[in-house]
Amino acid sequence: MQIQESGSIGLWVRLHSRKLVIVAGMLCLATAASAVVVIPNLFPFLDPTGIVSTYNTAGPIVENTPFFQSLGTNGRSCATCHIAGNAMGLSTQNIQQRFVMTRGQDPLFAAFDGANCPNTSSSDPETHSLLLKNGLIRIPIQLPATTQFTIRAVVDPYGCAIVTDPVSGLETVSVYRRPLPTTNLKFLSTIMFDGRETIAPLNNTETFQANLISDLMHQSVDATTGHAQATVPPTMEQQTAIVNFELGLSSAQLADGRAGSLRDYGALGGARNLSDASYYPGINDTLGADPTGAKFNPTAMTLFSSWENIKADNAWDRATIEARQDIAAGETLFNSRALTIANVRGLNDNPALATALGTTVPIASFPGTCTTCHDTPNVGDHSLPLPLDIGTGHDSAQESDTEIANGLAQLSFPRVPVYEITGCPNPFAAAGQPSTPYVIYTTDPGKGLVTGLCGDVNRTKGPVLRGLAARAPYFHNGAARDLNEVLNFYNQRFQMNLTDKEKSQFIAFLNSL
Repeated sequence: MQIQESGSIGLWVRLHSRKLVIVAGMLCLATAASAVVVIPNLFPFLDPTGIVSTYNTAGPIVENTPFFQSLGTNGRSCATCHIAGNAMGLSTQNIQQRFVMTRGQDPLFAAFDGANCPNTSSSDPETHSLLLKNGLIRIPIQLPATTQFTIRAVVDPYGCAIVTDPVSGLETVSVYRRPLPTTNLKFLSTIMFDGRETIAPLNNTETFQANLISDLMHQSVDATTGHAQATVPPTMEQQTAIVNFELGLSSAQLADGRAGSLRDYGALGGARNLSDASYYPGINDTLGADPTGAKFNPTAMTLFSSWENIKADNAWDRATIEARQDIAAGETLFNSRALTIANVRGLNDNPALATALGTTVPIASFPGTCTTCHDTPNVGDHSLPLPLDIGTGHDSAQESDTEIANGLAQLSFPRVPVYEITGCPNPFAAAGQPSTPYVIYTTDPGKGLVTGLCGDVNRTKGPVLRGLAARAPYFHNGAARDLNEVLNFYNQRFQMNLTDKEKSQFIAFLNSL
């Protein structure tokens, strides 16, 4: 079965001899024994701004493999949190609909991590408020014994922020994060927001594919024994089937409600084009580490460059052409609009960046663009591991940086625990500056919880920027309800000085990814 992308988004299905039934917008092949849901390749799912689709190198998505099977004890499968209609992610719209339809009994709402705290079996929406309002799953992370800092909860709205093991004395910290999509994985440089599943590094072309498979198999085990609460890990055969399925997927926006097909007139939108995109670790690296020696090119997004100068043939086409011009203009802004980058952990305190700029750390501020951090061509994540702290996890009540505080004011921040971290040096202190007490207030210490290192506190990765329109809300903590809030945050945080027209063009581009 195949759905073809074309200028008119034509759809054709080749039927086989078995009975074909439409089920919830998908296909069901009914056999004598059972019914199996089948999603044809590039099947169009409506999202808030148009149509999203997924391309699978193996053909139609047939929901009879381990990815779609419950391998644990609470009824969950990988597909519980990774929905084809949400670009293999999970939107709050989907979450809220499932809560209403099942009265909170869907496996998604399992108390272990689908509730604000695990000590409830209630289907009261208040006990699942973080999942329902911000799409957040609770992630319990045990601090390593070698942790360099001290952490305590100064705000604990649900009573389970930090739990101390009575035997080992080790602390487990609860953070609340969005599920990452299980698609477009061949472009990853880090597995998970904090890199905790990147067991083998993804920074070398020669080892990339083998290490990616190894890391994803490890992640499939942890997800099954963790989120699905399995008492035994999945078999090697099940792990392999899950990973092979995931690696075959590419998801992207196929059509825009105003601009039409995102493949017309030379545009390169859509999942099928994305599946053919070139990638290797370090491609177009911001810090000059591209293994080919190529210099960083800030024009990393070129999907809609062919729309920059298109003209309307007649009055009937004018609205469509103007919408396409807006998308192209937004892409140009993404590549070229100047940002002032300051107080970003992972950049302003990064010796590699200082070397590239011919200066010393810390770097008070420097100019950049969106592609400084989103450098992978036509994909949008970073092509080498570079977790950053741009401020989205900071506590606004304690924030002293004006730009960060102004950015946080644009967001719909979830009601989550706030942690106080002490014992770390100020990463932005000038050389020779007297040591002063440095206190960090954060809602998510990021990679620091995994490594226990002061230098990793608050740092998380930036995800792949494809299929965005289908999987709101945004940021690791779901603090941006929509792309308008995302852009307002960046506009304030990095002093982009965007006009209202430029904001609308920017959002049109992001919705077309």
